[in-house]
Amino acid sequence: MFRLLLISTGGTIEKTYDELAGVLTNHLSVLDVMIGSLDLRGVIITRQALMNKDSLEMTAQDHQDIADAAFQGAQEYDGIVIVHGTDRLAVTGEVIWKQWSQPNAPRKSVVLTGAMRPYEMRRTDAVQNLTESLVAVQILPAGVFAVMHNKVLAFPGVTKDLTNGTFDKISAQDSTADKSGMMRS
Repeated sequence: MFRLLLISTGGTIEKTYDELAGVLTNHLSVLDVMIGSLDLRGVIITRQALMNKDSLEMTAQDHQDIADAAFQGAQEYDGIVIVHGTDRLAVTGEVIWKQWSQPNAPRKSVVLTGAMRPYEMRRTDAVQNLTESLVAVQILPAGVFAVMHNKVLAFPGVTKDLTNGTFDKISAQDSTADKSGMMRS
């Protein structure tokens, strides 16, 4: 059995519609509903609700708290998936990558994912990105990765592409397709 720690931090993937205010907010988590809809044989998921914030509201301390939670989780779990808002996902990924680059860092894979459109919307990328991340964390080597939209991108150098609504590497010419069809950089 693969023991996975799923750290939730909020972001668009977890936004729900507040009918009274008429806005999407981070008040409830829909991760349990998404996970419950998947066939996850061979995986034991432990969910840690670290925070539930829009990533634009995250502070430097929040990024460090996420990195610390991943570091601690790696002592007990086989892999870590972090559900994160896309606006600051790359910042957190870089903080984790710097911590993971130290000689005493655990040799596990950490995957950050999120969504451009909330789970509650009809046309969402939330379930696809979560599912891809749950598979990727089991087969990737030790390191820090962003997994979204059929891409696996290794840190450092991951950036949000605002024009196309996805993530890319700063030097895109390094990307090649692997046998599974997922992009790796």
